[in-house]
Amino acid sequence: MECRDRFFMIAFDLLLSGEEPRFEAVDESGMFPITEPYAAKCGYSISLHLSQLRASYFSCHTQNKDDKEFTFNFNLIATRDGKEVTYALNKTCSPSLPWSPREVTCEENYMEVSMQSELTCRFGANMADWDTLTVAHRSTTSDWQVMFQKAGERLMPITIKEARRRGYVFDVTNRRLVFRTAYGQPDAFNTTVNDVPVEVIQASMFSRQSWVVLMVDLVLTCSRHEGSYGDGGYMIWETPETVNPGLNTQQISVGLSGELMEQPVAEDRGYIIRKHNNTVQISIPYNAEGRHRTSVVMGDLFEFFIFHLYLEQILVDEVEAETRLRLHRTLTTDLLRHPVVTDNRTVVEDRIFTVYLGDIPEDVNLVGLELNGQWFTAPFTNTSTCKMEEEVHPDTTHGFTLKVSFDDPCVIQQFSTEDAVVQYQLDVNYTLTIVPDDEPFYHVASFVAVWTDLTPPTFDAFCSETGIVFRLDRRSLDHKWEVVIGSDPLTSDLANQYSYIMSNDSNDLLLEAPLFTQGYEYKNMTLEGFNGTFEIHVRDRETSNIQSSTVKTCPFTAQELIVCSTDGMMTVVADLSSAIPSGGVPARTNLLDKNCGPREADDTRALFSFTVSSCGSVVKLDNENVTYENEIFYSEAAPDESTDRVIVQCTYPLSGLHRLFSTLIFESDSAGFGSITHTLQPEAGLNSPTITPTVLTTNRPIRTAGPYKPAHPSSVRYVKVHPGLRSFIQRHHMGADGSSEDDTETEQR
Repeated sequence: MECRDRFFMIAFDLLLSGEEPRFEAVDESGMFPITEPYAAKCGYSISLHLSQLRASYFSCHTQNKDDKEFTFNFNLIATRDGKEVTYALNKTCSPSLPWSPREVTCEENYMEVSMQSELTCRFGANMADWDTLTVAHRSTTSDWQVMFQKAGERLMPITIKEARRRGYVFDVTNRRLVFRTAYGQPDAFNTTVNDVPVEVIQASMFSRQSWVVLMVDLVLTCSRHEGSYGDGGYMIWETPETVNPGLNTQQISVGLSGELMEQPVAEDRGYIIRKHNNTVQISIPYNAEGRHRTSVVMGDLFEFFIFHLYLEQILVDEVEAETRLRLHRTLTTDLLRHPVVTDNRTVVEDRIFTVYLGDIPEDVNLVGLELNGQWFTAPFTNTSTCKMEEEVHPDTTHGFTLKVSFDDPCVIQQFSTEDAVVQYQLDVNYTLTIVPDDEPFYHVASFVAVWTDLTPPTFDAFCSETGIVFRLDRRSLDHKWEVVIGSDPLTSDLANQYSYIMSNDSNDLLLEAPLFTQGYEYKNMTLEGFNGTFEIHVRDRETSNIQSSTVKTCPFTAQELIVCSTDGMMTVVADLSSAIPSGGVPARTNLLDKNCGPREADDTRALFSFTVSSCGSVVKLDNENVTYENEIFYSEAAPDESTDRVIVQCTYPLSGLHRLFSTLIFESDSAGFGSITHTLQPEAGLNSPTITPTVLTTNRPIRTAGPYKPAHPSSVRYVKVHPGLRSFIQRHHMGADGSSEDDTETEQR
């Protein structure tokens, strides 16, 4: 409840009071329901849109103390949970603004004028005054009477009692005379003043006291202009500059919803106030503070604006007597289309759809959306690939920024091998509702992004103490390619077969290739260490073409190792501490061919590198494999010294050999399996336990120079071994009569 300069105001909340609250005016004589006709008659105005009641200080049932203190008593009857609840409201107001000699109020539903009751008679009168006086002189009673004039027509006088019966209010307070009437009374008339529609009621109240006639002019003129909404975003409203002849406008103040601003302040806030052709034109910006806007769905989103105009004109006559006019008028625009906007802010290089939905009115909420058919409900939960952020703007609109990664499962992907591009599509269906009725409407938009930088996945690789580790961050299109090792696709079965350690999920692929497993290539082998290289490839699933490769080389060390390469080179690092007598050195060891010594040696180990068919190697055959065997020994050992025999072997599958035996060039599809065996010399009569050596395989030949003696320096012949290799071998290892040679002869052969 608030006391304003010229009215008392009660504001209420419809959510608490119900959609149709009712008021009763209360005084000593009882309670009086304030219906629409009663409100217009008694000086009340109820606006459900503004959720407020305004009461004139001279309204019915108001306790008036010397026109300075006014006490209001009301009952507010609300509906709560289906039951009526009555709230008693009362307040006493003392207006700080002094009363002008003449006060005019043009309310939404009534007109009111109050005048000082102590008036000074002026000399001079026009003919209209004399015509009225003539009627007054003919009166035979001293009672106060009222005479209305309508468009030049002078009606017969009626008593105050009769006027009240017709709905007019005449009241005399301690110092003022009050006249109030609802709009549209039969005695009022509508006309135009400077093309502005107005409603006018001309009443003259008079009383004859002997030969003296007291007459008061109670004319009321209120603009009925409905306003018009222009393309420039202004609500334009007009009123005559002077509502009565002889009055001149001295000051104008304007505002919305019961708040007034002087003209300079209003113009600073975007209002335009102009006087033209004796007309005052007021242009209110659509976004003025205090205006109300409402959204409506009629197939599409519309809106309309409501401006509760509050105007004050101060006018003066020729003797500087002041008339203060206060006007309340509700101005409403037509339905205006208000499309929400979508702005595609996607930067393809970021691989994220960035979509802005904006210009959403303040009474519209986003309650859900569909992304390619997948439904999400507010409040939205952000994830690593899908985020929603709200923005609120100074003009009271708000918007939402949607960010969806190209890799999000809801994004549709179309892959074109021919054009080497990927098209990403995001169809968005926004569901919005208008408060408070939650009436829904929908906004649909579709977005497409084309990714031209279609590159195969790439691995990160790093060394560990036990091998090489490869890591791949998964992308949504990685299924277009496959990872291969050698020529075999990387699968869980392949990893188990070759003892790889692999973890694979939707986020990343982690592959650890332990040292000495299938796929390694070894280089720069010395006693101090060697380099191990592992390579993985990415190839197109459809064409099987290699698209990218990742090669990682790491340094490693090993106490013992043997390498059986595909080109028939055997490289051995052996621990000879038990194979040489006390005082001997590994540098003086040799293979079966004493001319084949170590390429490198230290105090306990020696490195040999030779072709499998050289240095006296022994060849052993069975149905599936061929084995090349040699021995490292210390030839200067005394017969009675107990030392180890160090036997080295490389075994190759026959099915992968292309060039066979010592007279042919060696070529194998796969690396051989090597072994280093330590056994006690037979002269000692002891058997030492077998030492399990480090075993290496390689896919590529290691062509490291080293001292070795070729077994046969004959010319080279190239032979491709066919599936009948078994019979070929049998013919070379059976006697002429078809009998089998003994094992010793076969081994020597």
